[in-house]
Amino acid sequence: MNPYIDAFREPTPARALARRITDLASQIPKDRRPFRIMEVCGSHTMAIARYALRDALPPWIELISGPGCPVCVTDPGYLDAAIELAHRGARVFTFGDLLRAPGSRETLTDARAGGGDVEICYTPLAAVEAARADTERPVVFLAIGFETTIPPAIRAAVEAHHAGLKNFSLLTAFKLIPPALEVLASDASLQIDAFLLPAHVSAIIGATAYEGFVRVHRRPCVIAGFEPLDILYGIENLVHQALAGQACVENQYSRVVRPFGNPRAQNLIEEWLEPEDAVWRGLGVVPRSGLRLRSDRAEFDAARRFALKITAGRPHPACRCGDVLRGILHPQACPLFGVACTPERPVGPCMVSSEGSCSAALRYRVSMRNVE
Repeated sequence: MNPYIDAFREPTPARALARRITDLASQIPKDRRPFRIMEVCGSHTMAIARYALRDALPPWIELISGPGCPVCVTDPGYLDAAIELAHRGARVFTFGDLLRAPGSRETLTDARAGGGDVEICYTPLAAVEAARADTERPVVFLAIGFETTIPPAIRAAVEAHHAGLKNFSLLTAFKLIPPALEVLASDASLQIDAFLLPAHVSAIIGATAYEGFVRVHRRPCVIAGFEPLDILYGIENLVHQALAGQACVENQYSRVVRPFGNPRAQNLIEEWLEPEDAVWRGLGVVPRSGLRLRSDRAEFDAARRFALKITAGRPHPACRCGDVLRGILHPQACPLFGVACTPERPVGPCMVSSEGSCSAALRYRVSMRNVE
């Protein structure tokens, strides 16, 4: 038995905690219902669906999935650029989730079927090794993701730099969670009452990184792990804060997340990257929510090396992923859900990614109870 996992999946304490939340939540005044909690982490989205946590809660606590899936929020224009690289002869390395995410016209899978060299890897270092094995061919790693996956991608560039490799580069689409929270909290139409904060991201940036956000927007926030008890404890604390008229950052995942995060990872990011405005599917352009390679690291920037002009792409006109990511449409309410859009034939990225809201809803047959 792994006490860090199995103990947080015990059904008896989970049921007791759910009853406690129900009793506590009954104190929420009727004019403040539903109490809307948004999670901004794809792993939370999957866990909530997998363990049917919505069904364990009273109907006036509404769990909403936000833009917590890095593949889902990536603009199709980035994928267009990656596909262009494959067609131009570069060896393109990517994690598997990105392979079938739709660009404006085709996917990386289509590019591979058309003769492009697109390879799945499980670590960015695999792309470095490929560049080392054949120094004549350009190798590009598709470096997308939030604060969690940024350090490993940059570490690969560090390894390439130390090895003197001139044929390795990154096509970046890094995104930062705190600026996205600002956009979500500032949109009054979303009516988000509280946030369940991402654990992996918080392990890098630390719990204190959210304090400025909470001071400005006065939303209860809790960092929680991914097991059922983790999430239920987080929800309980969010309700406690709301009833007490408080808004603070609570760290319910202290076994992993520290107040100031991971300084080594933060230093690596600061040394190699600088902020930029970034396009998020569903949110549009979010100021200073992205990171690009600094000008003195331009040799590792695939966009500069290959003179790529990355422009906003064109999502499928019927795809509602943007609305799902903003929390204004539940996956089952999309007319394409499970019919024209399935994991085998995805129309949008929310059905492709293992952390996508649509994928979670279909895989675990999430009921519409507590999500309407």
